[in-house]
Amino acid sequence: MKILIADDDQQILRALRILLTARGYEVVVASTGAEALSRAVEQHPDLVMLDLGMPELNGIEVIEGLRGWSAVPILVVSGRTGSSDKVDALDAGADDYVTKPFAADELLARIRALTRRQPAAADEPLVTFGDISVDLAGHQVTRRTADTIETVRLTPTEWSVLEVLVRNPRRLVTRQTLLTEVWGPQYTNDTGYLRLYLAQLRKKLEPVPSHPRFLLTEPGMGYRFVPDAD
Repeated sequence: MKILIADDDQQILRALRILLTARGYEVVVASTGAEALSRAVEQHPDLVMLDLGMPELNGIEVIEGLRGWSAVPILVVSGRTGSSDKVDALDAGADDYVTKPFAADELLARIRALTRRQPAAADEPLVTFGDISVDLAGHQVTRRTADTIETVRLTPTEWSVLEVLVRNPRRLVTRQTLLTEVWGPQYTNDTGYLRLYLAQLRKKLEPVPSHPRFLLTEPGMGYRFVPDAD
């Protein structure tokens, strides 16, 4: 598996290259935002790790550039700890966010979670709600409009969260269940990330994101997917 690491801190680049190479990953590095986009086009990595504060193009601009043509998982590894930085990165299309300094075990677990794939059966159902269709076999979401059908781009993590919910229509899915299914059992307390991802999904799928009809919050417990508005 090939990982592109983009960071202007040479010590971080060296440390991550040693860590990931020792785990069997192929590593490609870039020290500027522009170089990161160039390497991504040339190398087609399976995952991109990047810092937000890079020269030439910052991390948000790199994410936006990647999302113009690729759905590759993007893991932000940054020293910025503010919630606004995390929201901006997720809004731009990042899949996960780890703050520096980080524990090696946590970083490796996040990488495994983002690159985990479960093949879908060919006879998986097509789930519809409102003007949205979710193709569980094709891992694709589309929206019907008056004139056409358009693809709704989801990040791999957004898809994983949505998939758990649509496979359990009208059932309460606890926060712990979602966190365990998507990130793993060691992340059952990371409820802040979960709120951010549900907000992202509502922006993309709900007619009025601030008043969701289909992806409902059960306060203090979890979330519920209601395929038709009552």
